[in-house]
Amino acid sequence: MRALVVDHTSPGHLSLTDVPAPRPAAHEALMRVEAVSLNFGEVHEATRPQMPDGTVLGWDAAGVVVQAAADGSGPAEGERVVTLGETGWAELRAVPAARLGTAPKDADPGALSTIPVAGLSALHVLRRMGSLLGRRVMVTGASGGVGRYAVQLAARSGAHVVAISRNPAQADGLRALGAHEVHPEPAAVRQPVSAVLDNVGGQYLVDAFATLSAGGVLYSVGRSSEADVVLSPDDLVGTGGRHDRSIRTFFLFGDPTTDFSADLTWLAGEIAAGRLDPGIIWRGPWTRHSEAVEALLGRRLHGKAVLDLE
Repeated sequence: MRALVVDHTSPGHLSLTDVPAPRPAAHEALMRVEAVSLNFGEVHEATRPQMPDGTVLGWDAAGVVVQAAADGSGPAEGERVVTLGETGWAELRAVPAARLGTAPKDADPGALSTIPVAGLSALHVLRRMGSLLGRRVMVTGASGGVGRYAVQLAARSGAHVVAISRNPAQADGLRALGAHEVHPEPAAVRQPVSAVLDNVGGQYLVDAFATLSAGGVLYSVGRSSEADVVLSPDDLVGTGGRHDRSIRTFFLFGDPTTDFSADLTWLAGEIAAGRLDPGIIWRGPWTRHSEAVEALLGRRLHGKAVLDLE
């Protein structure tokens, strides 16, 4: 089968080549991949010198099951699916049932492929915040993949969404997704918030933490700034209604036993019904992967990049 593999001699450190097809275990379904979406993290990982040439990466993929799991778990042959795994940039993929969600047959595989990392991360962090009805919730990096899903899901949960985006051109689009306020940076927010989903890190995390009201929680989800977080002693003072605030880390795969199938299926249904916007900003055949990768690494994309397999 063909796959995108790490190749440090090629643009974007990726090249399209032939690799052995996967042999699914008894608990894995074999799927034909129709579309994949790219995340900054995995694209950046491919550029690291220690990443071996020939490695197949890729978390997000959507397609059709061509061989159901031998143990009877998961979807049947012929079902359209959205999947979370580690080798999505390939024509075939073996995936356990816990990381497979089913989708309507007429759903766009490109839109479905945006769901796994971004959609699940947003959904699981917002759930950790508890009931959002009537609460002020900040989302930094709101125009990115996780951020766009977080804005939509938080708004649908009844939150007053405070979106942070450095790009002023994104303001109207974020309001259309449900944001009640759009600011260029957390320091511009004047009223306290009860929870933060931070995708940026660095000074953004410090300033977002300063906006938390008593008992508020900041979830550190991403570090797109690649900058250190430096908190001064004054930042940690608990007086003046700022007591009991906390910073929590998040990792989607923190519990390896987590079954994502129901959440993937629900998100796929919402995408197919048009109730969630996948935020596709760049889309093309996977032969043009270097264009998408360079745009992502250059921070020129505000949303998701999708590759269609030919």
